[in-house]
Amino acid sequence: MNKLYLITGPAGVGKSTISKALAERLNKSVLIEGDDIYHMVVSSYVPAWKPGNHLELFWKNVISLIKNSLENGYDVVFNYIINKDDYLVLNKEFKNYNVIFKVLIVDEKELLRRDKLRAKENRMNERCLFLLKQFIKQDFNDEFIIDLSSLSIEETLERIIK
Repeated sequence: MNKLYLITGPAGVGKSTISKALAERLNKSVLIEGDDIYHMVVSSYVPAWKPGNHLELFWKNVISLIKNSLENGYDVVFNYIINKDDYLVLNKEFKNYNVIFKVLIVDEKELLRRDKLRAKENRMNERCLFLLKQFIKQDFNDEFIIDLSSLSIEETLERIIK
């Protein structure tokens, strides 16, 4: 049975890096970068955290892409900022598949350090810390959380794949 890997965490934590490495490690996989899907809207673009955003269209597109990929025999690695409600919807939508959900976190100092390594136009600055606090508040099950603070990419992949 094909697997759906849902990788989330605050901006700057390393979702894209880990997701790409995971997709490369799998035999037959598709990598869906949530930010790429969200940024498909050009005219009338609104950031996801602001009123008037296009998250409804985004989630329809994401679900469609994931379904098409799974139905065609691919494992899917999807990364985006996924809150608890989004996770519950995705888990229900893909109940007939093996869904692996992981929340990546690091401490505040490390998160800001990583954010500064991003291209200037992609930096989220204090919003990273806000999102980290939001993830902690959501009180996800411990089985979902991976603290990357002292893990290599390889060690992180091992924890996801287990």
